[in-house]
This record gives sequence, structure tokens and C-alpha cells, in this order.
Amino acid sequence: MNREPDGAAGRAVKLSAAVITKNEEKKIGDCLDSLSFADEIVVVDCGSTDRTTEIAKSKGAKVVFHEWEGHIGQKNYAISQTTGEWILSLDADERVSARLRVEIQRALLDPRADGYAIARLVFYINRWIYHCGWYPARKVRLFKRGKGKWTGENPHDKIELKGRLQNLDGDIYHLSFDTISDHLKTINSFTQIAARERTAKNHKAGFFSIALRPPATFMKMYFLKLGFLDGIPGLILSGLSSYHVFCKYLKISQMSRE
Repeated sequence: MNREPDGAAGRAVKLSAAVITKNEEKKIGDCLDSLSFADEIVVVDCGSTDRTTEIAKSKGAKVVFHEWEGHIGQKNYAISQTTGEWILSLDADERVSARLRVEIQRALLDPRADGYAIARLVFYINRWIYHCGWYPARKVRLFKRGKGKWTGENPHDKIELKGRLQNLDGDIYHLSFDTISDHLKTINSFTQIAARERTAKNHKAGFFSIALRPPATFMKMYFLKLGFLDGIPGLILSGLSSYHVFCKYLKISQMSRE
């Protein structure tokens, strides 16, 4: 496969793309289409009951089944299934923009870093979110094999990079939530996971965390981070993010007493 962009010279290193899935038939096709420039695409699925794996195979991806072991463990397993010298890790609801695709191709012709941080532009309830602290919010997603691994605290994972880091200017498009109901379901799931993680580490939540952190989150996102410039979606996002914080610390308080 020729991955050399117009005007470039040389030969790029092998690039593998890694994606984890479960019941993502509505979004996995577009995700994999945006990764078509990669030499290899690995999809690690934990038991989809819809057409996710069928669609992935039809796009030329290597599909591997692996029991769910949390966001961090699952993504590291996906990395282990790739064979490329460089790895691009994406979620099923993300896409590589055209500009980012060209940047990645050029960067891999002559890599000057061990990993690259990429801005993620979120599409939230029919609007691109440029404020609320959600953009550019760069995240390491492209890295040399052996230089990066997923760490953090489930469900909020991040790449830990050993080596030199550079930024790319193109965006990863994140098609997050189609409806408020989708967002509320994720809040319930993510806060449950986060609360279990924190409780296992003997974290506790008192009055300050439950009563003051949520409004502080809203104030930060909506006013300090200019969320009001994103219109009604910015207001909804700031409000539900505040609710997310409230639920997380309330669940930690309850679990720590059990």
C-alpha cells in the first residue's frame, strides 16, 4: 500500500491502527474508513452482538476477540496484537481528519519524535465544541512501538510516553453523543467505574467534593473556558459535566461506607 502523500519523498515506516469495540455497528465503518491509509488495522472486540465485527472484517481489519478487562487493559491488549513500527490508537467513535491523515503520512516518512499529541474536536448534539476546555485538549495517540502504553484510571485512560513528544496540527474528530440520553447513560456507567476504582484505592468523598466540586466544574467550563460561546450545547455539556462530578463523588461516598 502506497501511503506517500503528494510532494513527499522517502518511504514511511509501517503503521498499525488499533481500535477496541463492543456493539459499534453505527460508527465503526466510518472510523475504519478514516484509517484506510494504515498498513494494518486491528480491531479488538469483547463480544459484540450486532454487526460490528462483520463490518470491521468487510473493511479489511484483523478482528480479535478478547474478554473485557477495562479500558486500559483492553487498549494495551489491542496494541499487543499489532505488528507495525508505529501505532495509531483510536476509539470507534473517532475519525482521522483529512488534514491529520496527511500530517501522519508526512511525519512517518522521517519521524522526529517518539510520539505525537493530537487535538480532538468533539461533535456534541449537532455542534462542534471549540470551548468548555474540550478543545484542543491534545492527547497522545500516535507513538512508536515500545515507547507508549495506556495508563491512567479507568475509565479515563491516557498514553504514557517514554521519549520525545511533538504536536500535530490536524484533528481527530470525536462523534461523542447523539442525544442527551446517550450522555446520561455514559455518565452512569463511567461514574460507577470511576467510583469503584477510587474506592479500591481507599479514596473517600466528603462534603466538599459532593457539594462544591460540581458547581466549580460548571463555572470553570461555562465561564472560564468560554463554554457559553458554544451555545445551548455548551450549556448542556457544562451542566452534565457538573452532574458527572456530583454522581462520581456521591457514589464514592456511598461505596466507601459499604
